[in-house]
Amino acid sequence: MVSEQSSACLSQPIRHGHHPALYPGSACVVAQDSGEAPMNPLHSLRQQAAGLLLAGLACTVQAAPQHGVTLYDEAPKYPADFKHFDYVNPDAPKGGTFRQAGFGGFDSLNPFINKGVPADDIGLIYDTLARASLDEPFSEYGLVAGKIEKAPDNSWVRFYLRPEARFHDGHPIRAEDVEFSFKTLMEHGSPMYKGYYADVDQVVVEDPLRVLFKFKHKGSREMPLILGQLPVLPKHFWANRDFSKGNLEFPLGSGPYKVADVKAGRSVRYERVKDYWARDLPINKGFYNFDVLTTDYYRDNTVALEAGKAGQFDYWVETSAKNWATAYDTPAVRDGRLIKEELPNGNPTGMQGFVFNLRKPVFQDARVREALTLLLDFEWTNKQLFNGSYSRTKSYFDNSEMASSGLPSAAELKILEPLRGKIPDRVFTEPFTLPVTDGSGMIRPQQRRAFQLLQEAGWKIVDDKMVDAQGNPVKLEFLIAQTEFERILLPYKRNLSDLGIDLVIRRADVSQYINRLRSRDYDMIVSGYPQSSSPGNEQRVYFDSSSADNPGSRNFMGLKDPAIDSLVAGLINADSRESLVTHTKALDRVLLWGFYVVPNWHIKTWRVAYWNHIDHPKAKALSDIGLMTWWAKPDVRPVTATPSATDQASPANAEQ
Repeated sequence: MVSEQSSACLSQPIRHGHHPALYPGSACVVAQDSGEAPMNPLHSLRQQAAGLLLAGLACTVQAAPQHGVTLYDEAPKYPADFKHFDYVNPDAPKGGTFRQAGFGGFDSLNPFINKGVPADDIGLIYDTLARASLDEPFSEYGLVAGKIEKAPDNSWVRFYLRPEARFHDGHPIRAEDVEFSFKTLMEHGSPMYKGYYADVDQVVVEDPLRVLFKFKHKGSREMPLILGQLPVLPKHFWANRDFSKGNLEFPLGSGPYKVADVKAGRSVRYERVKDYWARDLPINKGFYNFDVLTTDYYRDNTVALEAGKAGQFDYWVETSAKNWATAYDTPAVRDGRLIKEELPNGNPTGMQGFVFNLRKPVFQDARVREALTLLLDFEWTNKQLFNGSYSRTKSYFDNSEMASSGLPSAAELKILEPLRGKIPDRVFTEPFTLPVTDGSGMIRPQQRRAFQLLQEAGWKIVDDKMVDAQGNPVKLEFLIAQTEFERILLPYKRNLSDLGIDLVIRRADVSQYINRLRSRDYDMIVSGYPQSSSPGNEQRVYFDSSSADNPGSRNFMGLKDPAIDSLVAGLINADSRESLVTHTKALDRVLLWGFYVVPNWHIKTWRVAYWNHIDHPKAKALSDIGLMTWWAKPDVRPVTATPSATDQASPANAEQ
């Protein structure tokens, strides 16, 4: 559900454990504290990996196929004979229906292209080569690929496919399907894939059950794991179909669920594949417990919330602090039928903020961006709108050891010094801080400093209106997809108005919003940059020059800076955890001092409400809510919607 969080998926969990970078068709359009979580409707695909060495390959050290791989070659947490992940209930009962709410709508069942809006959770119909565990920084265990082998110098990776792996129609999964999947995504998928898999030089089908990926460079530690996330598409299914067109034809997959019913833009239903080929694998033990998954879509989140409380769906991530504090005083909550719970979120919270589109001349001057940053009164907003629930975000990697603070360390300076003169001088001389107000709503010191910065940039007041250095009146459009976020922006709009700046809040429906994101047709948006415990290749998608003109990337700010490109490359090529943390802190500092976003806020828990006929494991995977480890209690009757609420809060009415 939408909230006070951003339109680019952030401290909200990745739904059902999918990786945000892999579903470019998904474009989160929710913001934390309307909301604070990314929007439910549009998601991404799961993380995973596999491989072995060709006898004919010249290699000084013989690699060995493994059941799992890690980023820095340390032993994975789970041994080859492990029975299940620690964060599941291996005895969870199977059965029941899990009902969710979506936001906006959908018009496609193809999440891999930049056309249309894909249905929620469509990734569950696909298996990937491997799966990431949710209680390690970055480890993957074989799924479609039973074994994974990577070169000692990380110049290639080989995946050994399980002979029993099959698509839903019974067709076996073979190496040619993996090759087809990779080439199809590169040639016909979102342009994002070209950046994500840029270091792959060649894919080689060595035999029906063995596929080799060769890399352009040695030392690419992350690429073997990134390729493990590759969804396997059926070559025979797509042979006579156009992959580049989004439509509602039911696609063929090999995963734990299949599409059972679709009502365009309104609802989607998935059914568990009873003879799922991988159901008994240790990595699937305790997963995929519901027989049926349904999502009904709502255009109005207030209506959706009332529908949830009335029993029209089973589970909700509450992204509004105000709602969490005041909207659940109901008999169902008081008597324990509707459960409110805050689950720990061990992820880095990443950065949510008001993003400046640097493609627009008005934002080219960093002094302008800094001035606009000063005008967000977080303390008043948190006190008056969020019930004091949030902390100010002060890092692109907040809530982690990778967040920068104070002045650069000696290790960071070794990275930053060669860039002196190409990055802001204050990186070296000042700790990055954001203004702290008294929460009264009076921010005159910040407004005076902002006005001074704007004057230095050549801006001035003419007839009570701010004009830029060219004499043009300053009018900024802030694009949003959710009405609820307007209340967050109105105080900011007033603060800008006091300096003669006109901020126009423009709401678009989900399809229009996503199309405008892809065409970069906005001045400002609220968005987020989700981070994991092991940042890597996705930083290129966020911040690298190569992604700025790519409509499938998350480089919403349009950032093109060779110094930042260098820092991103250093992060990706870090050869140890210590080096990764140091490179990440260095990148964080430069991004912060660039004032590319107005930092927002975050919370270190997931606020969930669910009816008591469903349950979850006692052990938690800190990096994800792990919805696919939840189950329906066979001895508790599911809640049914009350007639009055059904009349007032149906998805159909929500769309009218």
